[in-house]
Amino acid sequence: MTETAITGGSLGRLWELVSAEGEALAPAVASAPGEDTLGRLVAACGAGRPDAEERALIVESVLEGYLLHYGAARVIDTEDGDLRLLAGDYMYALGLSRLARLGDLDAVEALADLISQSARYHAMGWAEGEGADALAALWVLTALAVGGGRWPEYEQAQAAVGEERAEASPLREGVMRRASELGVELEAQQALIAFPDVAERAPRS
Repeated sequence: MTETAITGGSLGRLWELVSAEGEALAPAVASAPGEDTLGRLVAACGAGRPDAEERALIVESVLEGYLLHYGAARVIDTEDGDLRLLAGDYMYALGLSRLARLGDLDAVEALADLISQSARYHAMGWAEGEGADALAALWVLTALAVGGGRWPEYEQAQAAVGEERAEASPLREGVMRRASELGVELEAQQALIAFPDVAERAPRS
């Protein structure tokens, strides 16, 4: 099995990559990957660029890390809580290291901030109800930044989230404005629907 033998979408590539190179994680790899959540949006933002598919894989890897820590993962299938946390850290590091190799430090910072913000939401008990909606929009907003570049409204949203729990509606509106500018409205709408579906599933125990 090789990284280029794509099973389907960015998550399929990630599944094959971890199966082949994950070492200790390989026995815990699910029998088949799930569906992309943010990868299609990221790839659509960079359509025509040689690194578009790589960026899509990177964002799905970081999302998989988040789901291993706080939800139900799509690539790793284990009831071992310690292994799930280890795998989550591995997925974070995998995504950020591959992004760093692309030389896009702004995107690395965006994903690193997102990881920290997500952890803060859960630590503060904000990741439910309106807070869950805001967190979903923040993930999609960051996916747009990684795929299509950062922009002033993204920077403003980041500053606001850094101070307190954000409101969902302005973030969603920001997502759709940027998606319209990039011509990826459909993919953004699909991502806003898909993220809560995977994020709100209970982790295995």
